[in-house]
Amino acid sequence: MKLLTLDRYQRVISDICNLNWSALTRDELKAVAWAYYYFSVQFRENLELACEQHPWDENLRELRAGECNTSNLSPYPGVAEVGEKMDHDEFMHRCLMMSDIDQAVRETVERLGVAYLAEIRSMDEKTRAMSIGSYEDGGLESVFNAILRAPDWDHPSLRAFHHFLVEHIRFDSDADAGHGALSRHLAPDDRILPLWTAFQAMLVSAAPALMT
Repeated sequence: MKLLTLDRYQRVISDICNLNWSALTRDELKAVAWAYYYFSVQFRENLELACEQHPWDENLRELRAGECNTSNLSPYPGVAEVGEKMDHDEFMHRCLMMSDIDQAVRETVERLGVAYLAEIRSMDEKTRAMSIGSYEDGGLESVFNAILRAPDWDHPSLRAFHHFLVEHIRFDSDADAGHGALSRHLAPDDRILPLWTAFQAMLVSAAPALMT
């Protein structure tokens, strides 16, 4: 029987956090925001899978209510009206519609994102559902704090992305009542390692300066 190593995916999270976020230019940060949109799509899909696999789970239903068809990121200028409900990946999509990212860079990141989604969608659905526990219970909070080290957010699309990140840190950080507490029981292990490595690969391909 093959034993699972329980900490390799956590090392990838640390590796992502230790990337050179403070070296990013404004344009490179726009590419990161565009790449993150594709992550947000797979996050919503994986959360839906978790809810389908655990239909009586009240915590997961509450988590979905905080991530999908919700007004908890509203209002935000140019993105969401007062009280407007939307999935969080839709919020990210609207952020990007304000971006003036270079067309060639956009096309590159879109190719990366499409390939990334295809890779994630080919994975086992139970593993994809399990990943939610790692995302919400500290993983994304750490990554979001790392991204916030980028120095230049002076563009409407980036300020909206900044709002997204700061609010999600707030959603996740309450140890007893936050989104992490609602998903911790999914008990992720290293079966989710490929999801984190795919995320890391997309980020550094979108913004190679992260590796400097």
